[in-house]
Amino acid sequence: MSLALILGSTVVGGCAAPPPAHWAQGGARVEVPAARWVRSETMTVDVLPNGKVTVNGEHELTIDRAGRVYDPNGVAIALLEPDGKLVGPGDSSLGEVGASSASLPNEKTAWLTLLPTGEVVRYDDLGGKASMGAWIGQCQMTPRTRQVCLLVTHLVATRQRNPNQTGITFGLGVGVGLR
Repeated sequence: MSLALILGSTVVGGCAAPPPAHWAQGGARVEVPAARWVRSETMTVDVLPNGKVTVNGEHELTIDRAGRVYDPNGVAIALLEPDGKLVGPGDSSLGEVGASSASLPNEKTAWLTLLPTGEVVRYDDLGGKASMGAWIGQCQMTPRTRQVCLLVTHLVATRQRNPNQTGITFGLGVGVGLR
């Protein structure tokens, strides 16, 4: 299933949730690096300097320099606010993303960290941790490039954490995604 089908606007009964309130003006100023997250032998995520993000070579989303994240059709997925809050369609909370850690909505502790080596670490509810691969390329250049890599990690990993109930959904009808 396409990441853009999981992430993006919630479409129920033919009505799309409106984009985040500050969508037009934009949010955090970010620097989009050329980077690759090697999650596993079967999954790679590429971020291109033009903001295009691919998962295993398939265009899934785009990030612009104003912190807006949208699907390949231009539909709003999320807005990264200057304070690190990640806001989805209808102003829903999608968590917080900084330069070194990310938290899920309504959580005070990080569930993901991006180490200086590029390694991504995921923390479970009991405090255990596991490696989720590593970013290579330009992620570590500045705090703003690290934040973009962690933003992509957060969006992709949220889907993988619980693909059936992430709070970040996209599709037509109830639980049905069309591609």
